Amino acid sequence: MKKILVINGPNLNMLGKREPDIYGALTLEQINAGLKSEAQKLNCNIDFYQSNCEGELCTAIHEAMGRYQGIIINPGAYTHTSIALRDALASVDVPAIEVHISNIHKREEFRHHSYTAASCIGQICGLGADGYLYALMKLVKSCD
Repeated sequence: MKKILVINGPNLNMLGKREPDIYGALTLEQINAGLKSEAQKLNCNIDFYQSNCEGELCTAIHEAMGRYQGIIINPGAYTHTSIALRDALASVDVPAIEVHISNIHKREEFRHHSYTAASCIGQICGLGADGYLYALMKLVKSCD
């Protein structure tokens, strides 16, 4: 059975409280519950990891190798600053899709560049929490 790891970076534990006009009203727990339900329908296992610490996120990526067939990652603000996360994603043989709830390309200029996207098979942004679901469906399909 396929296994997918969902990694969420800094401040995503604050979803539902943090700038709901940008990120919506859903909490991370609600997003994860929706993903878990969809994963059951797709006959795959899904695990979740969230950290506000860059090194912990790198470790989670490293530990995914050999255990998971795909990674869904929302690196949060590290998207725009972390070469370490980019390198961690590039160092493992696990396809990853980068997800952002908001459209980073319609926001502040500094959010337009993603260091991590180049190490992913794709990027989904601006589709709200549904972006996670689309990433899950694509990873499960690409693992067949």
